[in-house]
Amino acid sequence: MLSDRATSFEFVRTLVRKRSGIVLGAEKDYLIQARLTTLSRKEGFDSITELLDQTKALLDQLDEDGHHGLGEKVVDALTTNETSFFRDQHPFECLRNHVLPDLLPRRAAERSLKIWSAACSTGQEPYSVAMVLQEHFPELRDWPVQLIASDLSTKCLERARQGRYSQMEVSRGLPAPRLAKFFSRRGLDWVVHDELRRMIDFRQINLQDQDLDLALPQLDVVFLRNVLIYFDKETSQQILGRIRRVLRPDGYLFLGGAETTLFLDDAFERVPLNQASCYRLKHHSPTTPTRSIHDALS
Repeated sequence: MLSDRATSFEFVRTLVRKRSGIVLGAEKDYLIQARLTTLSRKEGFDSITELLDQTKALLDQLDEDGHHGLGEKVVDALTTNETSFFRDQHPFECLRNHVLPDLLPRRAAERSLKIWSAACSTGQEPYSVAMVLQEHFPELRDWPVQLIASDLSTKCLERARQGRYSQMEVSRGLPAPRLAKFFSRRGLDWVVHDELRRMIDFRQINLQDQDLDLALPQLDVVFLRNVLIYFDKETSQQILGRIRRVLRPDGYLFLGGAETTLFLDDAFERVPLNQASCYRLKHHSPTTPTRSIHDALS
């Protein structure tokens, strides 16, 4: 039994870190309290302690390694799922104006492109990428483009697959012309058109998985934005190491504006593309001649 608040919250921190890698310090106790109070009521428990006692009992029955639904709900409740369409704008401008114009000539012979939106939450980021491809790169319609979007949360992934968003959600980042072009009104919500939705392969992936490279193809572009800020240094280093194994030598990695590979993984170098936090592997070897990134910026 989890007899007191301190013991209960330590159990939660351990569970969340084990399942997701996310570190919840003592300063996040207010978040644990607020979100688990809501979850307790939703699940029919009289208190957080009762919820966590039941969670622990179920996990103990599974030798603590099983993924029982209640444990997953606790982790989901404490995972930050903040996102929006075309969040921060600059990465998508960079993708359109620099990254894809640089990559597509390199991929002309194989006519293939693979992009991964990691920790995609409820799907706004991969749908934003898909809109960029649809609007500005019609030549890709004849290519086998693979756009993978992943998250740890099954709840978020289900919402992302549905592609159904409230008026408030589409108002964040989507101008009216794009909304009219790619969405249909359903009651009070907006639903992504099937053509756009079919472009994306949604998968449950844990960034802590040591065999991450076995679950993914070799990738041309990786979006790992606003993710590393939730991990400690060791976990961030491990994740970047896994990204290194799945990123093609001349591929691109996007991080969040407050994130960097500096002091985490010296195999990456920052590419100064306007205000986007974009990285490449050092000493990458282009497979075919193309304009340099400096020519693209001039």
